[in-house]
Amino acid sequence: MTAPQILVVTGEASGDAHAAELVAALQARRPDLRFFGMGGARLASHGVELLYSAQEVSVMGITEVLPKIPRILQILKGLAEAAEARRPACAILVDIPDFNLRLAAKLKALGIPVAYYISPMIWAWRRGRVKTIRKLVDRMLCILPFEEEFYRESGVNARYVGSPVVEQVPAPESPSTFRQRLGLSPEAPTLALLPGSRMSEVRRLLPDMVSAAQQLAHERPGLQIVVPVAPTIPREEITSRFEGSGLSPTLVEGRAPEVVGASDAAIVASGTAVLEAGLMQRPLVVVYRVSLITYWVGRMMLKVAHVALVNLLAGRRLVPELLQGDMKPERIAAEVRRVWVPGAPREEMIQGLEEVRGRLGGPGAAVRAAEAVLELLPPAAKV
Repeated sequence: MTAPQILVVTGEASGDAHAAELVAALQARRPDLRFFGMGGARLASHGVELLYSAQEVSVMGITEVLPKIPRILQILKGLAEAAEARRPACAILVDIPDFNLRLAAKLKALGIPVAYYISPMIWAWRRGRVKTIRKLVDRMLCILPFEEEFYRESGVNARYVGSPVVEQVPAPESPSTFRQRLGLSPEAPTLALLPGSRMSEVRRLLPDMVSAAQQLAHERPGLQIVVPVAPTIPREEITSRFEGSGLSPTLVEGRAPEVVGASDAAIVASGTAVLEAGLMQRPLVVVYRVSLITYWVGRMMLKVAHVALVNLLAGRRLVPELLQGDMKPERIAAEVRRVWVPGAPREEMIQGLEEVRGRLGGPGAAVRAAEAVLELLPPAAKV
């Protein structure tokens, strides 16, 4: 018999990391399985045959995606054709809902079971998508505790497996400990800048982050500025934004949670990185900006009071969210100042972040997700 194959599809750095851990958990239980699809370096390191790079579909926003639509559709067609030719035992689709739900429809037509890992945030906006998910997804594997009930009430076979982020970040330690690990000065004041893992995010967000850092550097002699660089971003995209600023950042390949752990405060692009940063229990300011068209469409469809995941999990505005026009260097610097030094604002934020970490539970998300995926394999493929 030929080895059972599983299609794995993800489209950005965080999804690549989550998918890689799930693949590793499946390999530990079923060494006979073979994997192919789309992803990044982490999936490739686990022996997944990558037909396409995740970087090709890693875009955010309406105006940003338009120029890439022809290539995205070509990749979608290619993955569907590969699935038809190889007939995988099941598919694991990770995040990127605009792409993956279209692919799920093609897989459903082929009779291929679909497990969806890292739920689309349809509880926040575009709730009508739940009907599509009910038709196309055989297992929705949720990583936020409130998602399972939301889906089950809509008739979706959903299961909360826990947050993979909990075990992807190191245990909180002192800033000096993380600074030593990263080769930084243990005693120098340290600011972390996390501009995102998409090129469009770096180009839209990092210039204002740098301007805010300039203001803070004037007030804190010897300020260390540390930037984790996602594998999807060339280093020159980061360094070019610092030219003429008088600042000399330290760039770290990945290791974003450790960079936040080394900091006195962090400025973080909205997204998965906010949850990672929050779990490190350092004060942070959330920023984001997209095109005006994308923003206004999003605002009309948004169904929740907050954008940052830590605020959604806390049920209150725990960390500041500076979005669109509010994302100005002066505002960013002011919010960082407010929580930089010991005092009530800083302590209240850190205490709230500790509560968020407790709500996510313990490790083991990838293992529980793997068990759910194995349930989808036909009896003939089981050992």
